[in-house]
Amino acid sequence: MTPDTLVLRDVHVPPAPSWWPPAPGWWLVAAIILVVLLCLGAWRWHRHRRRQRWQRWFDAVPQGRAPAEQVAAASELLRRAARRVSSSADRLEGEAWLQFLDGGQGRAFSEGPGRLLLDGGYRRDVDPVELAAALAAARTRFLELMAGTR
Repeated sequence: MTPDTLVLRDVHVPPAPSWWPPAPGWWLVAAIILVVLLCLGAWRWHRHRRRQRWQRWFDAVPQGRAPAEQVAAASELLRRAARRVSSSADRLEGEAWLQFLDGGQGRAFSEGPGRLLLDGGYRRDVDPVELAAALAAARTRFLELMAGTR
């Protein structure tokens, strides 16, 4: 073959691959992302349900009962929750117990409405406003202790 007899043709570039269907690697990436999102959603749902269960436990404190019984029930729940953070925390008494409940985040128990937990279970008369404030502080701290935060 001589160069004069060769038949030359144009070089044709093949068409670019289409974007659909994607390559198998992209399917794998999409499946991994989907599994991660499902696991994250299940974890958040479980955490939300667990927190709701804890709130129901605390809200089951006897509402129609005597204020002293309400304080005693809230104190018992706090002591049970304290065991999740420290095995010896439920044995603390007096100011040490209130300082533990403060947890370094303010003085709601040692100087605030939470002081009612010290002797509120033994008082004959408890102010309803003081009781409501103490129960609100106790509920917040109960949820923190159940979640494991100091």
